[in-house]
Amino acid sequence: MKVIKKIIIISTLLVAMSSCDDDISEVITSGKDGVITSQEDPDLDTAYLTSEITGEVTLNAENEWKLAGPLIVKSGATLTIEAGTTIKAVPGGTNIFISVEQGAQIFVQGTAKNPVVMTSAATSPKAGDWGGLIIAGNAPVNTGIPTEAELFRLTYGGNQPADDSGTITYLKIEYTGARINEETEFNGLSLYAVGNGTTINHLVVANGADDGIDLFGGTVNLSNILVVNSEDDMFDWTDGWTGTANNLYGARLEGFEKVTSDSHGIEGDNQEAVNNDTAMPRSNPTITGLTIVNAANVKMEDLINIRRGSSVTISNALLVLTGGATTGNVVDLTDRKGNADVSTSIIANVLGADGSTVNNPDEATVTLTEVTEVIGGADATVFEWTGISLPIM
Repeated sequence: MKVIKKIIIISTLLVAMSSCDDDISEVITSGKDGVITSQEDPDLDTAYLTSEITGEVTLNAENEWKLAGPLIVKSGATLTIEAGTTIKAVPGGTNIFISVEQGAQIFVQGTAKNPVVMTSAATSPKAGDWGGLIIAGNAPVNTGIPTEAELFRLTYGGNQPADDSGTITYLKIEYTGARINEETEFNGLSLYAVGNGTTINHLVVANGADDGIDLFGGTVNLSNILVVNSEDDMFDWTDGWTGTANNLYGARLEGFEKVTSDSHGIEGDNQEAVNNDTAMPRSNPTITGLTIVNAANVKMEDLINIRRGSSVTISNALLVLTGGATTGNVVDLTDRKGNADVSTSIIANVLGADGSTVNNPDEATVTLTEVTEVIGGADATVFEWTGISLPIM
């Protein structure tokens, strides 16, 4: 199996290198085999980073790393990324991504002064240039165990709520969301059954072609997360996510125009793929400190849309429309495939909406208070390290 796996990876490398006009003979003569076993492995190439990682590997800040194909952290392996490291992805769509399999770990060690940056290598970068970061864990999901992800047959799900996929702190992810087909796209950060032993905080996802963060089940807790100019949903969950989120900020900036026809600040499902509203564990996160801002002159379908059996508890939220921005509903708890669970509870201030519109047929708890100034919501000062000027501070 080891030989077969190497042949497959080398084939992928050759195709990718050909598409990038690199010299194919370099792979044949350099001793590369598509597997990174150690820090000294020739496949750990700063100028052409792609392969399976099977050992303990560090990407250091001394080099700028060019991601030229899939970088897959295999079960039992560890990828550490030092503070100040920049990874630039060759614009290659769905063939360019970083994934962390079940049983593997990633440690992104950014700081406020020296964050880790994952971005596009294009001279004029754009949304969808590359795939983004994907992590799979062994925490519970409501789709059966194991489940196969929509992205390249990645396996996820288990019975370990405290599963530990590592630590991510002070990370920028930019220009992701490469499209696989009309129904499937990469996101900025995709979390598949990630457990609450994993630490994720101080993260910004910017200028993506699909969702900013998408959670597929799991128990992972998030804090201090910023999503800016996502073409689809800012925050999305399904498959039974039961974690917590503290201090979330989602923004469309003035001048941002390219959006999908059904975009939301938050879109929460219990189980989207097979439409099972009662599947357990039920999606039921707790979110404290939330700001959603549409400052672009394009419609956001709903600022918050909870549906298909999902529940949520949201408190201290601020929902904002500025600069001629519009929305279908401020809060919508309905969907043609199923409404939100009646246990849903949302308490928010609303600024700039012409009437606090709510679609809530099953009488879940929704308390919206119209305000004329910024009251409540996320602490935006936490995101000063990103250098992004936010419309509501």
